[in-house]
Amino acid sequence: MDKQDIISFFDEFAPNWDNTNQHDEKVISAILDNAQITKGVKVLDVACGTGVLFPYYLSRKADVVGIDFSAEMVQIAKRKFSQINVLCADAESFSCDERFDVIMIYNAFPHFPEPQKVIKNLSSLLNNGGRISIAHGASREEIQKCHEGKASKISLDLPEIQEVKKMLESDFDIDIMISDDKMYQISGTKK
Repeated sequence: MDKQDIISFFDEFAPNWDNTNQHDEKVISAILDNAQITKGVKVLDVACGTGVLFPYYLSRKADVVGIDFSAEMVQIAKRKFSQINVLCADAESFSCDERFDVIMIYNAFPHFPEPQKVIKNLSSLLNNGGRISIAHGASREEIQKCHEGKASKISLDLPEIQEVKKMLESDFDIDIMISDDKMYQISGTKK
Protein backbone atom coordinates (compact mmCIF):
# COMPACT_ATOMS: atom_id res chain seq x y z
CA MET A 1 0.00 0.00 0.00
CA ASP A 2 1.35 3.37 -0.99
CA LYS A 3 0.48 6.39 1.18
CA GLN A 4 0.16 8.68 -1.81
CA ASP A 5 -2.43 6.32 -3.33
CA ILE A 6 -4.39 6.45 -0.07
CA ILE A 7 -4.24 10.25 0.04
CA SER A 8 -5.30 10.52 -3.61
CA PHE A 9 -8.22 8.14 -3.04
CA PHE A 10 -9.58 10.16 -0.11
CA ASP A 11 -8.90 13.51 -1.81
CA GLU A 12 -10.98 12.32 -4.78
CA PHE A 13 -13.90 11.13 -2.64
CA ALA A 14 -13.86 14.01 -0.14
CA PRO A 15 -16.46 16.23 -1.89
CA ASN A 16 -19.10 13.45 -1.75
CA TRP A 17 -17.96 11.73 1.44
CA ASP A 18 -20.73 13.05 3.67
CA ASN A 19 -23.39 12.08 1.11
CA THR A 20 -22.20 8.50 0.70
CA ASN A 21 -21.57 7.52 4.31
CA GLN A 22 -24.26 6.91 6.90
CA HIS A 23 -23.65 6.41 10.59
CA ASP A 24 -25.69 4.78 13.33
CA GLU A 25 -26.02 7.35 16.12
CA LYS A 26 -26.58 4.66 18.78
CA VAL A 27 -23.36 2.89 17.75
CA ILE A 28 -21.40 6.15 17.70
CA SER A 29 -22.76 7.01 21.15
CA ALA A 30 -21.67 3.60 22.47
CA ILE A 31 -18.22 4.01 20.92
CA LEU A 32 -17.77 7.44 22.53
CA ASP A 33 -19.09 6.16 25.87
CA ASN A 34 -16.62 3.26 25.77
CA ALA A 35 -13.81 5.70 24.98
CA GLN A 36 -14.89 7.80 27.99
CA ILE A 37 -15.40 10.98 26.00
CA THR A 38 -17.10 13.46 28.31
CA LYS A 39 -17.08 17.19 29.06
CA GLY A 40 -13.59 18.70 29.06
CA VAL A 41 -11.83 15.60 27.71
CA LYS A 42 -9.10 16.47 25.18
CA VAL A 43 -9.55 14.28 22.08
CA LEU A 44 -7.27 13.72 19.11
CA ASP A 45 -9.44 12.41 16.27
CA VAL A 46 -7.03 10.58 13.95
CA ALA A 47 -8.03 10.28 10.28
CA CYS A 48 -10.98 12.54 11.10
CA GLY A 49 -12.03 12.88 7.47
CA THR A 50 -14.74 15.49 7.01
CA GLY A 51 -15.45 15.56 10.74
CA VAL A 52 -17.98 12.75 11.07
CA LEU A 53 -17.55 12.55 14.86
CA PHE A 54 -17.13 16.29 15.48
CA PRO A 55 -20.82 17.03 16.23
CA TYR A 56 -20.85 14.19 18.77
CA TYR A 57 -17.71 15.48 20.50
CA LEU A 58 -19.14 19.00 20.57
CA SER A 59 -22.43 17.79 22.05
CA ARG A 60 -20.38 16.21 24.85
CA LYS A 61 -18.37 19.43 25.26
CA ALA A 62 -15.06 17.68 24.57
CA ASP A 63 -12.02 19.65 23.38
CA VAL A 64 -11.08 18.27 19.95
CA VAL A 65 -8.16 18.36 17.51
CA GLY A 66 -8.57 16.49 14.24
CA ILE A 67 -5.88 15.22 11.89
CA ASP A 68 -6.13 13.63 8.48
CA PHE A 69 -3.56 13.24 5.71
CA SER A 70 -6.09 14.05 2.98
CA ALA A 71 -5.90 17.80 2.39
CA GLU A 72 -9.34 17.73 0.74
CA MET A 73 -10.94 16.04 3.75
CA VAL A 74 -9.25 18.56 6.05
CA GLN A 75 -10.53 21.53 4.01
CA ILE A 76 -14.10 20.26 4.22
CA ALA A 77 -13.84 19.58 7.96
CA LYS A 78 -12.44 23.08 8.54
CA ARG A 79 -15.31 24.65 6.58
CA LYS A 80 -17.91 22.68 8.49
CA PHE A 81 -16.36 23.09 11.95
CA SER A 82 -14.40 26.33 12.19
CA GLN A 83 -14.30 26.01 15.99
CA ILE A 84 -12.19 22.82 15.78
CA ASN A 85 -8.47 22.76 15.01
CA VAL A 86 -8.11 20.41 12.02
CA LEU A 87 -4.64 19.70 10.66
CA CYS A 88 -3.34 17.94 7.58
CA ALA A 89 -0.95 15.42 9.11
CA ASP A 90 0.16 11.79 8.97
CA ALA A 91 -0.68 9.83 12.15
CA GLU A 92 2.54 7.85 11.78
CA SER A 93 4.70 10.95 12.30
CA PHE A 94 2.38 13.59 13.80
CA SER A 95 3.79 15.41 16.80
CA CYS A 96 2.74 18.40 18.84
CA ASP A 97 3.30 19.90 22.29
CA GLU A 98 -0.27 19.17 23.31
CA ARG A 99 -1.16 15.91 25.10
CA PHE A 100 -4.55 14.24 24.86
CA ASP A 101 -6.84 12.28 27.16
CA VAL A 102 -8.29 10.19 24.31
CA ILE A 103 -7.06 9.30 20.86
CA MET A 104 -9.86 8.09 18.60
CA ILE A 105 -9.29 6.19 15.36
CA TYR A 106 -12.74 5.78 13.83
CA ASN A 107 -13.34 3.94 10.55
CA ALA A 108 -9.70 4.33 9.53
CA PHE A 109 -7.48 1.56 10.93
CA PRO A 110 -7.26 -0.51 7.69
CA HIS A 111 -5.82 2.53 5.86
CA PHE A 112 -2.58 2.66 7.87
CA PRO A 113 0.15 0.80 5.95
CA GLU A 114 2.11 0.31 9.20
CA PRO A 115 -0.44 0.28 12.03
CA GLN A 116 2.12 -0.63 14.70
CA LYS A 117 4.10 2.55 13.91
CA VAL A 118 0.92 4.60 14.15
CA ILE A 119 0.07 3.11 17.55
CA LYS A 120 3.60 3.72 18.89
CA ASN A 121 3.59 7.33 17.72
CA LEU A 122 0.10 8.06 19.01
CA SER A 123 0.84 6.59 22.44
CA SER A 124 3.48 9.32 22.86
CA LEU A 125 0.74 11.95 22.45
CA LEU A 126 -1.39 10.70 25.34
CA ASN A 127 -1.45 12.02 28.88
CA ASN A 128 -0.55 9.47 31.56
CA GLY A 129 -3.63 7.32 31.94
CA GLY A 130 -4.95 8.48 28.56
CA ARG A 131 -6.94 6.18 26.29
CA ILE A 132 -6.72 4.97 22.74
CA SER A 133 -9.80 3.71 20.95
CA ILE A 134 -9.82 1.97 17.57
CA ALA A 135 -13.40 1.68 16.38
CA HIS A 136 -15.62 1.03 13.40
CA GLY A 137 -19.34 1.62 13.19
CA ALA A 138 -19.85 -1.74 11.49
CA SER A 139 -18.81 -5.35 11.89
CA ARG A 140 -15.42 -6.59 10.76
CA GLU A 141 -17.12 -8.53 7.97
CA GLU A 142 -18.91 -5.40 6.69
CA ILE A 143 -15.66 -3.45 6.75
CA GLN A 144 -13.93 -6.20 4.77
CA LYS A 145 -16.72 -6.11 2.14
CA CYS A 146 -16.57 -2.32 1.96
CA HIS A 147 -12.85 -2.48 1.17
CA GLU A 148 -13.18 -4.90 -1.74
CA GLY A 149 -12.73 -3.62 -5.28
CA LYS A 150 -11.26 -0.15 -5.77
CA ALA A 151 -10.67 0.35 -2.03
CA SER A 152 -8.61 -2.87 -1.81
CA LYS A 153 -5.58 -0.93 -3.10
CA ILE A 154 -5.74 1.51 -0.19
CA SER A 155 -6.71 -0.83 2.68
CA LEU A 156 -5.39 -3.73 4.64
CA ASP A 157 -7.72 -6.34 6.08
CA LEU A 158 -9.17 -5.18 9.38
CA PRO A 159 -7.39 -7.50 11.81
CA GLU A 160 -9.20 -9.82 14.16
CA ILE A 161 -9.66 -8.04 17.48
CA GLN A 162 -7.15 -10.33 19.24
CA GLU A 163 -4.49 -9.28 16.73
CA VAL A 164 -5.09 -5.60 17.47
CA LYS A 165 -4.96 -6.38 21.18
CA LYS A 166 -1.44 -7.78 20.65
CA MET A 167 -0.44 -4.57 18.85
CA LEU A 168 -1.67 -2.46 21.76
CA GLU A 169 -0.85 -4.43 24.88
CA SER A 170 2.78 -3.36 25.24
CA ASP A 171 1.62 0.25 25.79
CA PHE A 172 -2.01 -0.11 26.90
CA ASP A 173 -4.15 -1.98 29.42
CA ILE A 174 -7.04 -3.18 27.25
CA ASP A 175 -10.47 -2.94 28.83
CA ILE A 176 -12.90 -2.84 25.86
CA MET A 177 -12.98 -5.49 23.14
CA ILE A 178 -16.10 -5.64 20.98
CA SER A 179 -16.40 -7.32 17.62
CA ASP A 180 -20.03 -8.03 16.81
CA ASP A 181 -22.56 -7.40 14.05
CA LYS A 182 -22.93 -3.67 14.88
CA MET A 183 -19.47 -2.46 15.78
CA TYR A 184 -15.80 -3.17 16.20
CA GLN A 185 -13.94 -1.43 19.03
CA ILE A 186 -10.89 -1.97 21.14
CA SER A 187 -9.89 0.58 23.77
CA GLY A 188 -7.30 0.74 26.47
CA THR A 189 -5.56 2.98 28.96
CA LYS A 190 -1.92 3.98 28.55
CA LYS A 191 0.28 2.10 31.00
